Amino acid sequence: MIEVRNLTKRYGLTVAVNNVSFDAKAGEVLGFLGPNGAGKTTTMRILTCYLSADEGTVKVDGYDVFEESIEVRKRIGYLPESAPLYTDMGVIDYLKFIAQVRDIPKSQRSRRLKDVIDICGLEKMIQKDVGELSKGYRQRLGLAQSLIHDPPILILDEPTAGLDPSQIIEIRNLIKDIGKEKTIIFSTHILSEVSATCSRILIINDGEIVANGAPDELAGRAKGEEVIHVGIRGPREEIEAKLEALSLVSDFKRVKSDDDICGYQIVSQKGKNAAEELFHFVVQNHWSLTELRQEAISLEDVFLKLTGSESST
Repeated sequence: MIEVRNLTKRYGLTVAVNNVSFDAKAGEVLGFLGPNGAGKTTTMRILTCYLSADEGTVKVDGYDVFEESIEVRKRIGYLPESAPLYTDMGVIDYLKFIAQVRDIPKSQRSRRLKDVIDICGLEKMIQKDVGELSKGYRQRLGLAQSLIHDPPILILDEPTAGLDPSQIIEIRNLIKDIGKEKTIIFSTHILSEVSATCSRILIINDGEIVANGAPDELAGRAKGEEVIHVGIRGPREEIEAKLEALSLVSDFKRVKSDDDICGYQIVSQKGKNAAEELFHFVVQNHWSLTELRQEAISLEDVFLKLTGSESST
């Protein structure tokens, strides 16, 4: 549905997007993850024909973003970070206005209005003015305007920004439901959003794609070493001396000591079956194993490793 090749955008001497390439397939929910200032919004604006690019090509459903922008706009629903709402209009009047702007035939407008009101849960709000809506309902209305022409593709820029936890869950679930029928790209710097919603993730940093894959796949790629937690009942000095000599152990530290049970956090070399080897190591030395646990690599670990940034959760 979307093909991006070698996309570059500069603002003076600053390179906001640097030689970015990726695809978004039909029916895919693609998360665009990165720290603030990474180039997410600039890329979104190029995809939606709001900005030109200095280099590269972008095709949406086979149409060139730069040469056939009208056709591209017909196929995309766009919700920018600040929803394009008119606070002095009524909710239903606003949606009717958007339907007219989108040139939806008069014979189809009532049906489309009903559909987006139902999808976005706006039934109780249609008699209110936009200015009376909470932040969560404004985001719902923003989603409704992006859906009203029934586009096959949705591009959402920080759709949960500024929402409280319950509102975030509501919008997240709404995106997941819509994603069953449409291709969705949404940008965020909130790790929990992409892990809960997306089938695939792009991580962008300093204008470049630094990772591309499913959440579990990215975690697997990011593993340079494995961390194993073990509890061993035995003589502490002997245990630690033999751990020092064990080839699979890159590093270890004692994290607890209770009577004759010692707990260790062990960093093992990649590619070693560390948990199994540690089990045999304890048995062969006639000690008792009280704990054996592998520490999972989280999406947050991946994000920090690839961007060197502190993340929001």
